[in-house]
Amino acid sequence: MQLEIITPDKKVYEGEVTSIQLPGTNGLFEILNHHAPIISTLTKGKIRVIDGKNQTEFFEINGGVIEMNQNKVIVLAD
Repeated sequence: MQLEIITPDKKVYEGEVTSIQLPGTNGLFEILNHHAPIISTLTKGKIRVIDGKNQTEFFEINGGVIEMNQNKVIVLAD
């Protein structure tokens, strides 16, 4: 699936991923390929991204919003 992580300053990540774990308002949740469409708010925490090469990256956020639709994830983060 395609992932974009965007902050007010810049786009911090863009690429193909296999998994993304996010700090949702009601706790951590994970999105995998072909997940059902979803929109959710995010709280302060870490986003864990696993790319197609099975490498893991972490991004610290203070909150934000996520949208998943048609195998594309957009994270608008603070």
